[in-house]
Amino acid sequence: MTAVRSLASLAPDERALVDAARDARVRAYAPYSDFQVGAALRTANGRTIVGANVENASYPVTICAERVAMSHAITQGERTFTHIAVMGSSEEICTPCGMCRQFMFEFAPDLVVLAAGARGSVARFVLGTDLLPAGFGPAALGDG
Repeated sequence: MTAVRSLASLAPDERALVDAARDARVRAYAPYSDFQVGAALRTANGRTIVGANVENASYPVTICAERVAMSHAITQGERTFTHIAVMGSSEEICTPCGMCRQFMFEFAPDLVVLAAGARGSVARFVLGTDLLPAGFGPAALGDG
């Protein structure tokens, strides 16, 4: 695992991305778990697109912040991503769940993931190396 460090140690552009994830988190709809998550996705052309988790009484219908952000970006024609910051409402760093890791791997196996905690701790991962090694992607279907 990558070392956990303080938000202040990040480069300014990465700190801004974590701040955008924090801002998105307050718009989460999480009445069942009370665990709000925000995500801020950086596209290759420098755009930042945010998302927040949206829960549902039918729990499997819930969608995570990372998939909200990436789906929104995709519907706007974006297909290339460099970074995503994820922040949950606990003090511990918040890494993407397995479903989100697989979803993001489809588009960005080299995505830098900034996993942040609500009190300023952050860890840096590379999706396909650290969080989903040997991930299943288009190449596994012979299309990549």
